[in-house]
Amino acid sequence: MFARVPGVVRVFYKGCVWRKKSKEKSIYLTFDDGPVPEVTPLVLDMLDEYGWKATFFCVGENVQKYPELYNEILRRGHRTGNHTFNHLKGFSTGVEEYVENVRKASVHIHSNLFRPPHGRLRQRQKNTLQPDYEIIMWDLLTCDYDKSLTPEQIINKVKRFSRNGSIVLFHDSIKAKNNMLAVLPRAIEFWNEQGYKSEIF
Repeated sequence: MFARVPGVVRVFYKGCVWRKKSKEKSIYLTFDDGPVPEVTPLVLDMLDEYGWKATFFCVGENVQKYPELYNEILRRGHRTGNHTFNHLKGFSTGVEEYVENVRKASVHIHSNLFRPPHGRLRQRQKNTLQPDYEIIMWDLLTCDYDKSLTPEQIINKVKRFSRNGSIVLFHDSIKAKNNMLAVLPRAIEFWNEQGYKSEIF
């Protein structure tokens, strides 16, 4: 899995946001697949400890199950985005079904931000969603969900590929929990040492 998607791939996703331009050294920290009670509160507490803000791309059915947790994300000053209702794969889902699933999630997630699960989106899906959503991809994929990777390997990737305006992707999911919680504080400490500040969309 690429830490950074090659430029040739990004060409096919015209109009999507992969990295933000900023005059100051900024990191756009993002989390996918939550909220879940086993992980998201731990992330929120950690972000509070370091004074960092993030954008959480939430799965609609999780928000439906845990509305108080979703509201807690917002209450603590973070931003949210739509990640479909059922974490659908764009390449294996028809356009109408996919867009309808995003609309279903929007009942629970009031945001103009969208990130496709797995970063996969057909052109017609993208074109249909873009009038209503800013589609946020990523500049640095941590692969925290990959259990074959150690926290040390992941933090080394973060240190190597972080740059001004990077959109960094972690997951507040059970699958990614151990790696993410081990790496996140080290990543924030590294960014602080390098003079980066947290930004949200």
